Amino acid sequence: MMKTPNRDLLMLLKNGSVSEQAIEREVKWLNHMLIQAESPEQFCIAHELVTRHSITSKSKKILQAIRFAELKPFNFLLNKN
Repeated sequence: MMKTPNRDLLMLLKNGSVSEQAIEREVKWLNHMLIQAESPEQFCIAHELVTRHSITSKSKKILQAIRFAELKPFNFLLNKN
């Protein structure tokens, strides 16, 4: 199982009579949902890598391209959403 990331979540509740246990359950569920949405697999599904000569949706090439802080010249990530 993946370690729960250290993140700040802001939850707005309609009524203040929610138990601490219910809030903890909601926070765990939100973290689980966000971990899945932020996975490398989902990132690759949502993006394409465009180079000077080609466009690819291959996960291996996308993950190699984002390994560094900046993309190589004439490489672009396009979000398919």
